[in-house]
Amino acid sequence: MLVDDNDTDNFISKRIIEITKFAKRVEVKGSGKAALDYLRENQNTSENLPSLIFLDINMPIVDGFVFLYEFEKFNELVRNKCKVIILSSSDNKRDIDKIVNNNHVIKFITKPLTEVALDEIKLNNI
Repeated sequence: MLVDDNDTDNFISKRIIEITKFAKRVEVKGSGKAALDYLRENQNTSENLPSLIFLDINMPIVDGFVFLYEFEKFNELVRNKCKVIILSSSDNKRDIDKIVNNNHVIKFITKPLTEVALDEIKLNNI
């Protein structure tokens, strides 16, 4: 799942994932709220849950920090199946340190998403 309020970033990331055949299906959500709503609607249906969530930090209303706070409230199925990768252009060291120390964040990637970054994720069995 891609979660970013920038349509261009979502388009590019989705195309990279499709071209590299990194995932069979890509859900794109234009806001943290839309992503949380999707997870709530599918929280008891494992096959509809994403294995990875590429999450931007800086979004209006529900940013990456609020998303992760709300994510913690989901049931064990969601929290165990959905791994979060931060995909952000933010270079704020305090924000980055705070978010990568979250138990559900497994990696931080600087935008744009690249084939090299996806290969590294595959190589590390993330």
